Amino acid sequence: MLIATADNDSPAPSAPSLRLPGPAAPSPATGTPSSDTAQRWWRDAVIYQVYVRSFLDSTGDGIGDLAGVRAGLAYLRKLGVDGIWLSPFYPSPQHDHGYDVADYRDVDPVYGDLAEFDRLVADAHRLGLKVLLDIVPNHCSSAHPWFRAALEDGPGSPARALFHFADGRGEHGELPPNNWRAMFGGPAWSRVTEPGPASSGAEDGGGTPGQWYLHMFTPEQPDLNWRNPAVAADFDQVLRFWLDRGVDGFRIDVAAGLFKHPELPDSADPSADERTRDSVNPLAWNQPEVHQVWREWRALCEEYTARDGRDRLLVGEVSVRTPSEQAAYVRPDELHQAFFFHLLTARWDVDTFRTVISDALTDIAGTGSTVTWVLNNHDQVRTVTRYATEPGSGPGSTSRTKSQGGLGPARARAAALLMLALPGAAYLYQGEELGLPEVVDLPDEVLTDPIFHRTGSRQHIRDGCRVPLPWSGHASPFGFTSGTDAAEPWLPQPEWFAAHATDRALADTRSFWHLYREGLQLRRSLPQLGEGTLRWLPSPPQVLAFERGDGLVCAVNFGTEPVAAPAPGAPLLASGDCPAGTLPGSTTAWWTHSPDPR
Repeated sequence: MLIATADNDSPAPSAPSLRLPGPAAPSPATGTPSSDTAQRWWRDAVIYQVYVRSFLDSTGDGIGDLAGVRAGLAYLRKLGVDGIWLSPFYPSPQHDHGYDVADYRDVDPVYGDLAEFDRLVADAHRLGLKVLLDIVPNHCSSAHPWFRAALEDGPGSPARALFHFADGRGEHGELPPNNWRAMFGGPAWSRVTEPGPASSGAEDGGGTPGQWYLHMFTPEQPDLNWRNPAVAADFDQVLRFWLDRGVDGFRIDVAAGLFKHPELPDSADPSADERTRDSVNPLAWNQPEVHQVWREWRALCEEYTARDGRDRLLVGEVSVRTPSEQAAYVRPDELHQAFFFHLLTARWDVDTFRTVISDALTDIAGTGSTVTWVLNNHDQVRTVTRYATEPGSGPGSTSRTKSQGGLGPARARAAALLMLALPGAAYLYQGEELGLPEVVDLPDEVLTDPIFHRTGSRQHIRDGCRVPLPWSGHASPFGFTSGTDAAEPWLPQPEWFAAHATDRALADTRSFWHLYREGLQLRRSLPQLGEGTLRWLPSPPQVLAFERGDGLVCAVNFGTEPVAAPAPGAPLLASGDCPAGTLPGSTTAWWTHSPDPR
């Protein structure tokens, strides 16, 4: 593993770090704001999602960890982001890689311990980076003490009231309580064996078949019953535990979940969630009671902000059908922000992008919040590959060759520069700054995604975007892990990762990394960017053009043929070669009448 510093702001000597060439990027907002504007750092922040398991391994076990994240903070500061969002690192059986939480107040030993977490937060704040945690309130692990007690204590017990336990239908209760299907495949209910002399307490052990429990994802992730006030009270303490350790906020998993229809009736389309792998069943998601939870969490965050002036952020994974439904979650007394997935799911089409952006600015910004733009995350096919298979890019193949060639990379670069030009906040998934394609040919025997193991289908599986990052070198493990006895990375890295390794990206000024870095630098130095207004400009049919503030023009050519540029002169920044007076196909460019701030 390479050892290095980032100017005078290197991590503590005990943490391995990466050597980064060149001058440091402008420092993002510090952890202690001095004005109301600084308090509202989240309104136009760019946050980097760290999938801890795949970021950087400090111990040689083939699994990324918190010390690895700490070692990479200098790299992230140099990139120019404002903060990090950490995927779950809590104690967990890892049935869904941490989204099955067994203890919300600790660190799984595979990732480190609380002392290492505290060092990570301290180093991040010293470098001006915010730290967001991933909180999972919809469900816990079947290994959680609450659920183990529910199995042992039996029907009617207070422990079972913390979950959705119900008697089955049919003559002997042999049928599930309703017809719902789980998002990750199969029925949304599992039957338990009741405690007794012949019972093991396990779902498929001996004893008397008993009640069923609800799990909208996998049987190892029982849904919590938020109609029980004890659940809300415990999560209040969980949030305080981490806020007291200095975190700057939380990304909330399945934020439109928590409450189910109180009568748990049959669904008219029970397989909708399973079919779409999305929150579609209106009886299981987006129930009105969930908004009171976010009001209480918002009040808790503001309590901490009132103490020291540091704004704490709540950003929700809110999967709902329309921007207007999402807007209900970001009202002034609820979540600060919610991911705007409609941009992520938009097809590469000028009219689609214009509609999506317009709807967001109308519905979300109208609440007083700012739009939180995303192009990718740990659950989605990587952008380069997704855009390579869009209409107009040739055969609909997701092979490695098609993903790296064709229009995929150009469109991904153009989309990134577009996102950074939009008003509001943005989230960047690790590896996108390297232009990593999806790894689509992982062998079945290495796949870990519960979707694959529950359905037997590779459709919708998420392992391909979670392969450990390549940092350096020409062969696996590409600097992700090191040591003579180091284990192989937990998912195998393909040979072609070498072309995307961080050391090559840093050395190549035409790389994805430098495009992101320059875009982030300009976003912080140009007054027209960040939070503010957007005005659409007249443009040719395949071009999306708008003005930010006074005199900054952004234009995207969604077509494949060049058009006349919407602004005179050479662009300030472009996603590809862009001669003065021309906007090539699959390209985004920025122009400004202001002097170049660099």
